[in-house]
Amino acid sequence: MNVSMQRPHPHDIPLCPGVYLYKDAFGRVIYVGKARALRSRVLSYFRSQGLSPKTLAMLGHARSLDTLPTATEKEALLLEASLIKKHRPRYNIVLRDDKQYLLFRIARRHPFPRLELVRAVRRDGARYFGPYASSFAARQTWKAIHAAFCLRRCGDRAMQNRKRPCLYHHMRQCHAPCAGLVEQQEYARLLDKVEALLAGRSRELLESLRREMELAAEALEFERAAALRDQIRAVQRTLEHQAAVLPGGGDLDVLGFAHAENGLGLGVLFVRDGALLGGRSFFWPGLDSDAAGEALLGFPAQFYGPGDAVPPRIIFPWLPVDTEEEGGALALRESLLAELRGAPVRIQAAHGADEQRLVDMAGINAREEALRRRADQPAGLAAALHLAAPPGRIECVDVSHCAGQATRVGLVVFEEGRAAKSAYRTYALEDTGGDDHASLRAWLPRRLESGPPWPDVLLVDGGRGQLAAVQRALEDAGQVGLFALAAIAKAREDGKSDRRAGNVADRVFLPGRSNPLPLKPGCPELLFLQHIRDCAHHFALGAHRKARSKEALTGELSRIPGIGLATAKRLWACFDSLAAMRRATIAELEVIPGIGRRRAAILMEKLKLLG
Repeated sequence: MNVSMQRPHPHDIPLCPGVYLYKDAFGRVIYVGKARALRSRVLSYFRSQGLSPKTLAMLGHARSLDTLPTATEKEALLLEASLIKKHRPRYNIVLRDDKQYLLFRIARRHPFPRLELVRAVRRDGARYFGPYASSFAARQTWKAIHAAFCLRRCGDRAMQNRKRPCLYHHMRQCHAPCAGLVEQQEYARLLDKVEALLAGRSRELLESLRREMELAAEALEFERAAALRDQIRAVQRTLEHQAAVLPGGGDLDVLGFAHAENGLGLGVLFVRDGALLGGRSFFWPGLDSDAAGEALLGFPAQFYGPGDAVPPRIIFPWLPVDTEEEGGALALRESLLAELRGAPVRIQAAHGADEQRLVDMAGINAREEALRRRADQPAGLAAALHLAAPPGRIECVDVSHCAGQATRVGLVVFEEGRAAKSAYRTYALEDTGGDDHASLRAWLPRRLESGPPWPDVLLVDGGRGQLAAVQRALEDAGQVGLFALAAIAKAREDGKSDRRAGNVADRVFLPGRSNPLPLKPGCPELLFLQHIRDCAHHFALGAHRKARSKEALTGELSRIPGIGLATAKRLWACFDSLAAMRRATIAELEVIPGIGRRRAAILMEKLKLLG
């Protein structure tokens, strides 16, 4: 066994529960694990046989080991999930995608509750419905419900300060509780119908609405009958986005695996009240079916967080066998999920034909994800960039400015061949006189300060000069080798960069090479790197244009009597656009630091001058 690091002395490792972290030569965390007894678990990695190829590969790259003791095994499980999310270690199975799904929220404690779209569950007594994986479908449902049931849309503070009905009331899409035009009991009856719809009792709701419509028509209340007809249509449109998969109802999340030539896929389905609301798929290249058990055990702690809607049941395709190190693994995870949900949670294997069909459906989604991922990142990218393994995370950086003004550095992230837009970042830099090299040297320390996860490859939009600037900044920081570097430059014709659209002959440089890599124009590897570079370019350019626009509008604001530069900056900190400023109420303006109610009234009038 080729183990690079020495076997730690047993007395250096505590006996209590905790988390252990293996690190490589650059101090990067490459594996995070948790144990009921740290000493026995860590020492098991250094036995002479019985280790998996993945473990052997990890130990071959490991150079040091850190341990973090905890009071209980549950604390160790939570800490492990947190560290995996933070460091995204190369040899861990990372399940959490940091995406919080949309939920509907109704705060029944308010006399006239709103129907809100939120991304986190709070223990506030409100009712939550979801999650919805498709934000488009959720927002379309939200619009249809408001149009048919005429619930209020304004916030609580705006409602308190409103005396006259808003435009939605005149459009017959709000009953205007702010102006006292609807009784609380009547509004509550509307909410009961909305909750029945969101809770999956659609058949019962449709029958009730049809009876009400027929009675209204018989009583010659045609306007009420028309409103009920619109509600029926809204319910039917909403049901088009949901498929009934459990005849007996039930709330559960269902997992299914798919084994492909290029890796392992995992599908998750969200079922609420027997209706399929959506799902999520994961894929890990290079893993085989032996890693499925680890993925199942890692799923509860990594996928669910404090703000997520945890169902009462989670269906696994099979129950992993508890090993000696993982004694009581499922019971521990059920206890953790019960704390998040505030009620019992069971992890079970599929029972019955309906649940097994859902497991198979989740596996089909995972297989489709594996097929999509096969085309996302070219198989020869590692060889093209002279890497030992395919890059799991690629970051690309680009600088955008106008004569050195409003300099912005845009960073885009691709993980396993796909854009991870939640990880995109924009960096505002001081004026560097339009010197891209100086901007990159100033940017790199800020990227290092933000910490892991580190990229496998940092791609620079530029040529040898930009690449050398980043490499020099890494040397100054003492972090040479922390990640691989590459640069991609536009093709050249007659000694000048050829920036024509569709050019497939761009050049890729690596540190220590004076000549570009011998990549054929139009080859999959070059096209993939060009796509990443174009994403970084457009992202940085958009950030730069937004900064210039905001600077110009800040100057325009400060020219209005009574609005100085400081006030203009405070307004931009609270509002995204001038239109939002013009729509702001006195109540929304007076909460801005340094602006009281009297000044807020003056500001509101002056902001209207910009219309």
